[in-house]
Amino acid sequence: MCGIVGYIGNKDAPVICVEGLKRLEYRGYDSAGIAVVTSRGLDVRKVVGKLANLEALLKEQPLHGPVGIGHTRWATHGKPSVENSHPHISCAGDIAVVHNGIIENYADLRSRLQAEGHEFRSQTDTETIAHLVEKYYDGDLAAAVRRACADLEGSFALGVLHAKHPDILIGARRFSPLVIGIGEGENFIASDMGAVRKWTDRVYVIDDDEMGVLTTDGVDLMDLQGKPIERSVYVIPWPADAAEKGGHRHFMHKEIYEQPMAMRECLRGRLSDPDRPITLDGLNMTEEEIRNLRKVVLSACGTAYHAGLVGRYLIENFARVPAEADLAAELRARDPVVLDNTLAILVSQSGETADTLVALRELKEKGAKIVSVINVVDSSIARESDGVVYIQAGPEIGVASTKAYTLQVLTLQMIAAHFAEVRGVQSPQALREFKEGILCVPDQAAELLSREDAVREVAQAYYQFHNALYLGRGINLPSALEGALKLKEISYIHAEGYSAGEMKHGPIALVEPSLFTVAVAVQGSVYEKMIGNIQEIKAREGPVIGVATDGDDYIPGEADHVLWVPPCPELVSPATVQIPLQLFAYHVADLRGCPIDQPRNLAKTVTVE
Repeated sequence: MCGIVGYIGNKDAPVICVEGLKRLEYRGYDSAGIAVVTSRGLDVRKVVGKLANLEALLKEQPLHGPVGIGHTRWATHGKPSVENSHPHISCAGDIAVVHNGIIENYADLRSRLQAEGHEFRSQTDTETIAHLVEKYYDGDLAAAVRRACADLEGSFALGVLHAKHPDILIGARRFSPLVIGIGEGENFIASDMGAVRKWTDRVYVIDDDEMGVLTTDGVDLMDLQGKPIERSVYVIPWPADAAEKGGHRHFMHKEIYEQPMAMRECLRGRLSDPDRPITLDGLNMTEEEIRNLRKVVLSACGTAYHAGLVGRYLIENFARVPAEADLAAELRARDPVVLDNTLAILVSQSGETADTLVALRELKEKGAKIVSVINVVDSSIARESDGVVYIQAGPEIGVASTKAYTLQVLTLQMIAAHFAEVRGVQSPQALREFKEGILCVPDQAAELLSREDAVREVAQAYYQFHNALYLGRGINLPSALEGALKLKEISYIHAEGYSAGEMKHGPIALVEPSLFTVAVAVQGSVYEKMIGNIQEIKAREGPVIGVATDGDDYIPGEADHVLWVPPCPELVSPATVQIPLQLFAYHVADLRGCPIDQPRNLAKTVTVE
């Protein structure tokens, strides 16, 4: 979603704000702007389009000052325009506000404020906040922000400046992420740690209905009633250059290549020997709780949901616990029944996905125990969970998730294996083979990356197509769904993932020479059935890319092209199958000249419902 950066200190605020916003470009945006308290008062620069446009404007119309706020906007209320871009200012022009989230009662507030004489310049919900702060301001900016927040319904992360207070920067939040970076003689606010990591590795993670009053000398934390809060400093564990491309043309490509190392980090301290039990610190479940499980519900959005589908299959098939997977955005609508001894596993890269957070609260209120599978430490979902298993992927910048997906799958495989161990539902030999297969995944991932040139050759044959069908069965149906999502996200080719068993129930009508099919046909229990589906497609002159296990003699004679993967147990295969599908999507998009790291209309983290 939108990006926020704020700065107060002894440097030039516009430089810091623009540089920080560049580190949030992966979120997606359609306009940008900054507000700075200068020697002349509050001054604002806003543009439609990319940050390069803002930089060009700042060269023509420079701004300088020690305190400022910046924003990149993804339109929700009002079309992309200079008027609707942030920061928004009060009637008197001395208060500036940037905002992530959605104010649900903004129309009512706007009507009331207009009746009181406030004049609005935009169609946004955010401008309402600037006028509310102005309404309540009587010399105490922090008190005015608190009173304004009390009127707001919905979600917000705020940065607020006042021309009469050049020594203060205020940040506040409810349901939208916000951190405060702690420096020496300078402090920061940001919607993401990555925006401030260049200057500091120390942050306060702000919780719901909390705010910070920043000066050059320190930070006062309080709740929205003004009560002081004590908060431990969080030290960002990754280096400052982790958010750089490191010689790769795109973040997505870099993050695909980071998978072998990230997988090793994910396994470290948890699974090192197939003959020893898995240790999952943070799971926070006793063996008795695991043995007494009646049901597991996995819930997530997008790519994380596909990982949850893998988890559902694993937990039911291998750990022998009834399991279901729900799209988080749909879970609350069906008023789910939560049985005694139900475990809910919430999956999210950012830990801030709004729909997943709502699903968590729904399930928790109904009595489920909550365990989250998360990448970002101390995120909202992590803090509200009973247990957390971090995937240890490091920062993921590319909008199209790659390493987070495979590490979510790897983590869910370990959870399923751990449950099976504790419940005693698998033979020692089956457990050993599964764990041995998981341990081989990092090396197999590295081997798959060495085959990139072959994947690019396949992409060369298909990048001009406009439609694609991805087929899978069993535990690799999610692989097909995720492969299709990657292709449509970054190449804009219309791609659909289907169960191969559903072909005769409709999708086969689409098959023709202008539509290509990617069929996940690795060795396993559904291999012969996948062969039958490939033959059905070829009989109708549809081109086929097979995803097959090294050494397969049959698939090359049936498919037009093959993406090869090393042999592994079927239950492990989703962690490796996805890598050539990621590379295929990447190279198709690259050959089509698409903006891979910033696909249109998409944001990295969806922090509004």
